[in-house]
Amino acid sequence: MRFLLFVFSFSFLTSYAQCPTENTAFRAGERLTYDLYFHWKFIWVKCGAAHYTMRSSTYQGKPILRNDLLFTSNKRCDAVFTMRDTLISYITPQLVPLYFRKGSLEGKHYTVDEVWYTYPNGKSHVKQHFLNRHGQWSEHHHESDDCNYDMLSILSLARSFNPNNYKIGQRIHFPMATGKKVEEQTLVYRGKKEWKANDGKKYNCLVFSLLDYEEKTKEKELLRFYVTDNQRHLPVRIDFYLRFGTAKAYLATSN
Repeated sequence: MRFLLFVFSFSFLTSYAQCPTENTAFRAGERLTYDLYFHWKFIWVKCGAAHYTMRSSTYQGKPILRNDLLFTSNKRCDAVFTMRDTLISYITPQLVPLYFRKGSLEGKHYTVDEVWYTYPNGKSHVKQHFLNRHGQWSEHHHESDDCNYDMLSILSLARSFNPNNYKIGQRIHFPMATGKKVEEQTLVYRGKKEWKANDGKKYNCLVFSLLDYEEKTKEKELLRFYVTDNQRHLPVRIDFYLRFGTAKAYLATSN
C-alpha cells in the first residue's frame, strides 16, 4: 500500500549533495492513529486501523529517525480480505534515506520489499530485495546521481517543505524504490479543502494525488491525501485506490 508525500522544489532532486535537508515539521515521539475504511458494496465499513510512529534509534552505530507504519484489518474485514502491512524506514536526522522494508500480507499473499541506500563517491546506490507471492527472492541494483526515496522516506522529506507557491495542477516527478526497481512517480497538487477528521477537529488541508503509469502512458491514481496547511503538514486523510477496491484512512488521534 503506497503512502503519502507532497510536492517540493524542482531543483532539490538533482544531486546527492542536495539530499540532506532541515527537518522543520516533526520530532521523535510522534504517534498518529487512523481509522481504516473499505468500500463494501454500496457502503463504507470500518475495517481496521493504521498506526504511524516516529522515534529515535541507531543504525550502524549512528543516530537515526525510525518511521513505522502498520495497517491492520479487523476480524470483520478478515472474513473477506485480510491485510497486515508493516512498513519501516530509517532516515538520518537530515532526512536522507538509509533503509526501508515493507512486509505485506494482503489476502492470502505475502510479499516483502527491502531497500538499502548507500552514498559512495557522491552517488546514490540502491540495493533492493523482493520476495514475491510464490516465495521467490530477486535482487536489484540501481545507481544514479539523483536522490532516491521510498514510500516513507519521501513522506518525511516532503513534510518539511513550504507549499506557498504551489499551483493547482502542478506536477513533480521523483524516483522511488519499490523493492523491484527504481521508477519515476508523479505528484499532482489538487488545491485546498477543509476536512473534519475522526478526532472531531476541522483542518485546512492541502490535497495531493500520487500517480502511477500503466503501459508507460496511461495514468492511474494510486492515492489522494490531505495534509494540514501549516508547518507540521500532518496527514489527516488518505484515500487508497487498490487492486481490490478503495480504502480510506481518517486521522483518529495524534500527539
